[in-house]
Amino acid sequence: MAQKPGILKNRDNIAFAYIAPWLIGFLVLQLYPLLASLYYSFTDYTMMKRPSLVGIKNYIDMFTNDVYFFKSLKATFLYVLYALPAKLAFALIIAVILNQNIRGINIFRTVYYLPSILGGSVAVSILWRFIFMRDGLLNTVLTSLYHYERFDWIGNPATSLPVLAMLQVWQFGSSMVLFLAGLQQIPQAMYESAEIDGASALTRFFRITLPMLSPIILFNLIMQMVQLFQEFTAAFIITPNGGGLKTTYVYGMMIYQNAFQFFRMGYASAQSWILFVVIISLTLIIFRLSDDLVHYEDK
Repeated sequence: MAQKPGILKNRDNIAFAYIAPWLIGFLVLQLYPLLASLYYSFTDYTMMKRPSLVGIKNYIDMFTNDVYFFKSLKATFLYVLYALPAKLAFALIIAVILNQNIRGINIFRTVYYLPSILGGSVAVSILWRFIFMRDGLLNTVLTSLYHYERFDWIGNPATSLPVLAMLQVWQFGSSMVLFLAGLQQIPQAMYESAEIDGASALTRFFRITLPMLSPIILFNLIMQMVQLFQEFTAAFIITPNGGGLKTTYVYGMMIYQNAFQFFRMGYASAQSWILFVVIISLTLIIFRLSDDLVHYEDK
């Protein structure tokens, strides 16, 4: 029986009503700021006066006159290099452990996921600072146990960036959940066949587990890389001035200072677009290199 046109029209209106909140949020909170920042990147805009077009001057100044640009870019790359492999490796190890069929395993899975819920908060960053400062918990414990001379983990240029990276590694829960879901999709018959053929546990891990998890590894790699390149909260709370010799002056902190402390909104917008280009370029490179490394069942 054919439906009346009026009924179809009402259903279309209902569908649009359901997607309207997301659509409005996307247009107002994502698309408009994205396009506005692109426009402001070609202007001299201080939020105190109307933006005036200056062409590519902001980009030229960034690469030629800004003494902190390359230092911040280097700090960000090092931060990602420290945190990304350690975070993914730790998440995978914990996922393998939590994939065991033992009593109460769901409780352990929930507990291990909690740091990802709390880790990005200002309170946890402050707690991290109290742990690693010269008079903090770590030095207090080491001094009481080993008569250890107090060390400034945050202020020392050699250790400040790894301390920040450790906080990110601690927030492994989201990656761990994805790894755990992938592990549970691997057929047990593959492990049983390999074990019958005499393959050791290590061989089974590298020949079965890693290839079957490679799509999830790729997804986690890209998502965590994007997040780490945009790091701001922990660096700003733990080392508000960029640490010793600006070793923790990550890119997100530089954008924040130029935009909201120095009111150079146009210049900060240009820096944001450089970060966008860096992330997109690295993502495309990873996708290109992953063609021969990622195993898909339909190939």
